[in-house]
Amino acid sequence: MAFKRITSEDISHFQAICGEGFVMTDPESLSHYSHDETEDLKFIPEVVVKPESALEISAILSYCHQQKISVTPRAAGTGLSGGALPVYGGVILSIERLNKILLIDERNYQVTVEPGVITQVLQEAVKEKGLFYPPDPASRGSCFIGGNIAENSGGPKAVKYGVVKDYVLNLELVLPTGEIIMTGANVLKNATGYNLTQLIVGSEGTLGIVTRIVLRLLPHPQYDLLMLVPFKSALQACETVNAVFTAGIIPSAMEFMERDAIDYTMKFADVQHLSIADDVQAHLLIEVDGNDPDQLFKEMERITEVVSLFDIGEILFAESAQQKADLWRMRRSVAEAVKSNSIYKEEDTVVPRAELPRLLEGVKKIGAAYGFKSVCYGHAGDGNLHVNIIRGEMDEASWNEVLPKGIRKIFELCVQLGGTLSGEHGIGWVQKDYMDIAFNKKQLDLMQQIKAVFDPNGIMNPGKIFAN
Repeated sequence: MAFKRITSEDISHFQAICGEGFVMTDPESLSHYSHDETEDLKFIPEVVVKPESALEISAILSYCHQQKISVTPRAAGTGLSGGALPVYGGVILSIERLNKILLIDERNYQVTVEPGVITQVLQEAVKEKGLFYPPDPASRGSCFIGGNIAENSGGPKAVKYGVVKDYVLNLELVLPTGEIIMTGANVLKNATGYNLTQLIVGSEGTLGIVTRIVLRLLPHPQYDLLMLVPFKSALQACETVNAVFTAGIIPSAMEFMERDAIDYTMKFADVQHLSIADDVQAHLLIEVDGNDPDQLFKEMERITEVVSLFDIGEILFAESAQQKADLWRMRRSVAEAVKSNSIYKEEDTVVPRAELPRLLEGVKKIGAAYGFKSVCYGHAGDGNLHVNIIRGEMDEASWNEVLPKGIRKIFELCVQLGGTLSGEHGIGWVQKDYMDIAFNKKQLDLMQQIKAVFDPNGIMNPGKIFAN
């Protein structure tokens, strides 16, 4: 794919649009924006631009479309699939200055925000009004709503409340050719034409740049209860997940962590308050929430009955807000803890919930066959297992040539079990070579034709999702 190299004339044009202070070409800035949180990958852009409005973004994209300059949209850079990597150089277009909560509509349970708003900031702002925005990825304290839209993010609450797509009503979108459109309407039901809004959610910044977002909200639940259940067998922990749902309980979160994930995290986060018996191989972190405390206690009692049918240790019931926060901090720190311990690759596998034991068992067998160790954790309640492959003692040739074959086997297993390649991290740069496992040629052709309609010159986040 050939794109125009950026010249001093192009830089001057961007400066005229955004102002000199928001167009950067110095080595330090280019290095900072050359990577996200995906492995240790780095691609140096030619320029970083920081517009502050849809009109400025429109002017930039219109120019880049005409000049055939590649544009990589960037939110907070917390992605794990390489979606924000400028693999063809070109322009990094950061949305960080579009960071306002524009309207909290308490009458209609809606909020209108710009894409650079931090997810946790939004959640806390609407909570002050008694409202609730459930999607809560592990990086919610730093990730942007715009990035969440691009990846269709989930998080622990997805098991009960759904993912980002379930809350997006309408989007203001700047097309790669520069036009500005609204994709839908600020209504809960909409049977008017094709659903462009849901097409954009999860499109990984390949079809345009979102500049305004209308989200639906819920009443904020008043109470929650949290338990940590230790299991002597990781497979039994996975089997327990579906057993809880079969018993008629829908937790607000149900997180799986195998032993190595807990051990890494306890060292990384300096966890002092938790002691784990030697024979414990996995944990489930289970939460229920709602507005009736008596009902929640009944649900916890029923969950306790179910998990007690398996080989477990002593259940820890969080008795204070601080204890709850500590347990959640530990869970949210797992990825960072694993990353600090070793070079790794993270695969975001997902299968139907009842197939989770077969997925975990298969991952371990594949690891043994291809010579790699994996540390697994994730959102067990919705079948989303994060498989962290540790490099450890693997030599360069094995890491680069043998491991991809093992990863392909993992994804083939996911599809065989009725699942797919990614639950919430997206395809981006690092998983695109595996798309043929989940889709046939006709399906991939349709997707690429859609891409071509939105982006005829292919400038928008090139090199992502598709292998060619």
